[in-house]
Amino acid sequence: MAKKLRIGIIGTGGIANAHLQSYLRMTDEVEIVGGSDIIPGKARKFFDVAGLTDVKAFDNNEDLLALELDGVSICTYNTTHAECTIAALDAGVHVLCEKPMSVTLEDAIKMYKKSKETKKILTIGFQPRYDPNMDLVREIVGSGVLGDVYYIQTGGGRRRGIPGGTFIRKELSGVGALADIGCYSLDMVLSAIGYPRPLTVSAYASDRFGKNPKYCYDSENFSVDDFSVALIRLEGDIALDFRMSWAMHMDAMGDTMFFGTDAGLKIKPAGVGTGWGGAWDGTIGPMFMYSDVAGQLSETSIPLRQPSDDRFFNKCKAFCDAIVNNGPAPIPTIESVYNQAIVDGIYRSSQLGKEVEIVLPEL
Repeated sequence: MAKKLRIGIIGTGGIANAHLQSYLRMTDEVEIVGGSDIIPGKARKFFDVAGLTDVKAFDNNEDLLALELDGVSICTYNTTHAECTIAALDAGVHVLCEKPMSVTLEDAIKMYKKSKETKKILTIGFQPRYDPNMDLVREIVGSGVLGDVYYIQTGGGRRRGIPGGTFIRKELSGVGALADIGCYSLDMVLSAIGYPRPLTVSAYASDRFGKNPKYCYDSENFSVDDFSVALIRLEGDIALDFRMSWAMHMDAMGDTMFFGTDAGLKIKPAGVGTGWGGAWDGTIGPMFMYSDVAGQLSETSIPLRQPSDDRFFNKCKAFCDAIVNNGPAPIPTIESVYNQAIVDGIYRSSQLGKEVEIVLPEL
């Protein structure tokens, strides 16, 4: 039998359980060796509750990374993604880091460079990439049927969907809805057009709902964005119109749309009307193509594929397969850097109240 991959988990909060359950479905290939959390006893309780009393638990990352791991899932709060990732890569461990990649572009570049230096995988956890209908969007756009894509609208918004805990504290999350679900929207459309380099951002953000106790139970500790919009200029003469919300008095922030010189593609969000739905963090809703057929304006409904409930598992499986096969990161690391560059640009522009340039080194 082939040697099992030795996997660890850094950070044993809520999202770590999804990683754990995914790895437990790969018991023929994966051994969960240990985990760590800076809160004393938290990692031990996490594994004990799962019935994994023999798995080692630590209150620091150094002891975990000394276990000669093959790979690690980083499930800590956003502001520590960079330091935990860099420590793991320095220890010779491949990394699956939860989204967003980091909080700042500077940190994302450091993570990318460390991955290159150590020749270890660094992939970011955008599980919607593994949905069959997200594949369908990429296939349609990538086929060239739309012609030259020159304008994209994307976003997604929850009517009522402000989370709590670490998500709403700037010192832990760095940014709010923008990083929580906004990065998914960006990844959805940018991956479909080959992730062109972002150039400039003009953005607006607010926290009106998060600061209001009517809409956020922990409003006194709310210190991030709950709403943002931006116009992003991309290489290739493409404009990207971005909208994002955790809470609003509206049913949706609009559809995702690709405007092309030969045809257009409209994708409606799934879950609109549910309060929590409308974000591009899973599958999609109805999809339509608009074009001219025999000189007539045409609208075509595109049949959807069966959505997958295995998006998270497939994310972890792709990571493990890449380690075993000595392959590249399942989601190219440079794409995640560009994603983070836009998140960083939206934050900076909204704080400054003016357009900002995105300056990227040659990577």
